[in-house]
Amino acid sequence: MAGQGRRNAAKGWAPSVGQGRHDGRPHGRREGPNEWIWGWRPVLAALANPARAAPRRLLATAERARQLAGQAPDAPVPEILETPELSRLLPAGAVHQGIAILPGALEPTQLAAIATPAAGVLVMLDQVTDPQNVGAVLRSAAAFGARGLIVQDRHSPPFAGALAKAAAGAIDALPHAREVNLARALDRLADLGWRAVGLAEAAGATLAETLDERPTVLVLGSEGEGLRRLVGEHCDALARLPTVAGFESLNVAAAAAIALYETTRRRR
Repeated sequence: MAGQGRRNAAKGWAPSVGQGRHDGRPHGRREGPNEWIWGWRPVLAALANPARAAPRRLLATAERARQLAGQAPDAPVPEILETPELSRLLPAGAVHQGIAILPGALEPTQLAAIATPAAGVLVMLDQVTDPQNVGAVLRSAAAFGARGLIVQDRHSPPFAGALAKAAAGAIDALPHAREVNLARALDRLADLGWRAVGLAEAAGATLAETLDERPTVLVLGSEGEGLRRLVGEHCDALARLPTVAGFESLNVAAAAAIALYETTRRRR
């Protein structure tokens, strides 16, 4: 398929509607809408990630297919759909930009693999379930050079759909680990040389006052309840962002971006 894509690109190939598809209908079982990844940057990142298995489907409008052949010549030849057909396969309101992929599996990374050697910054999310928030945190973590993301296995959304769109390709640029018990994961990270700093509105010290030069795990809780008690107890320190009284509560994605900036600024 990759060779065919290169040959078509070399010939100035312009796919016709219907090429490489079956009347716009899914083949085999019907895929769930949240299994897809859509949007130009997220799809390109998924195609470029060697850690992924081969994609199960790749859909594009004719114009996007031409662009794909020029920018990613090794990509499989996509099924060509009109924009309304493509929209019907995805969740309502999905801003797909004319392209979507049903990607191959992206397996989580083992915790020790992203934590060894101990250096830099890791981000841990404690029961953050909103996919757009998790995606935005991933995007910030990748932008500020974090080593990886750690989430709770049973209380984290799948790394596809709206999460992938919000991450803008970061799910394929930044490794993630899924852990059943975050408190035990923090103990293992401590053994590997990491210092855990949990964000909590009631903490006495600010994040800037709490950070030092040691490898740091930034631990953030859900917007509603914050860090769970046991997770907070397994952090080496708790810190707050210096917000104005009356506006202490920040969206978890915004809090993560600020915390990552502060942590990175200190190290630079």
